[in-house]
Amino acid sequence: MDREPIVAGRFYEDDPKRLAEEVAGCFTHPRGPGALPGRRGRGGIRAVIAPHAGFMFSGPAAAHCYKQIGEATAPDVFVMLGPNHTGMGRTGICLQDFLTPLGRVKVDRELSRELIAGSPLVEDLHAHQFEHSLEVQLPFLQTVMKDRSDTLRIVPIVVSSGYRLDAIASHIASALERSGKTATLIVSSDFTHYGPSYGYEPFGRGAKGRMEAQDRQAIGRILALDDAGFMGMVDETGMTVCGYLPITVLLKVLKAQGKAAGECLCYYTSGDIIGDRENMVGYASIVFR
Repeated sequence: MDREPIVAGRFYEDDPKRLAEEVAGCFTHPRGPGALPGRRGRGGIRAVIAPHAGFMFSGPAAAHCYKQIGEATAPDVFVMLGPNHTGMGRTGICLQDFLTPLGRVKVDRELSRELIAGSPLVEDLHAHQFEHSLEVQLPFLQTVMKDRSDTLRIVPIVVSSGYRLDAIASHIASALERSGKTATLIVSSDFTHYGPSYGYEPFGRGAKGRMEAQDRQAIGRILALDDAGFMGMVDETGMTVCGYLPITVLLKVLKAQGKAAGECLCYYTSGDIIGDRENMVGYASIVFR
């Protein structure tokens, strides 16, 4: 049994041909990287942080990350970390393969079970059943890994609240080291959700510049691998970064593995796409090498 797509036809096209065109359009969009990935082999990518809204909003930002992945040396596995928007289930891994209109994405069950053994992570389909944050990454991943579709493997992890992030990160880092597999981590997160629709207006209505400055300050702490500073900022400001837990896990994993050089490739808001300055979401594309 496979994990069926739940936001196809809403967040992205549900027809394979139209979806392929939609993804390609994200790369060539004025806010995208300008082109689909070129020749592969520019070294490895350790991790990316990519947004997960509807493709018309966040797709061009996500495309920046996936162009880097498509041009990098292909890893053995992609470990994917996303937030739990639904509140269902626990911090868990789905062992079912994922379906999208572009086909099946296989789960690395061997590594997934290694991660589950003796750790806070559990097998939990319920956490993934109606969660979109990882699903919306897959059409991009399938597109840029088309030349490696036979060997493409993922470990999908939903990170819920109330769990020891240190223990989760430590277990991921040690399990990857024991496995001997090369891995790229993909964290799915939008940044600040601002405005009356989101119940977050610390700067008043239409305060786009101050919202962006706050997001960029948080991005600076992420690039510095300052997990404590990033979490402290989220706690202090209440900023509505939906993937702050998986981002924190990522930073702890990267610190456990050694130094990583980060770069913010792109940042804009949904207001830059549709002109709504009252209710906005920030989208960033971040890569670590």
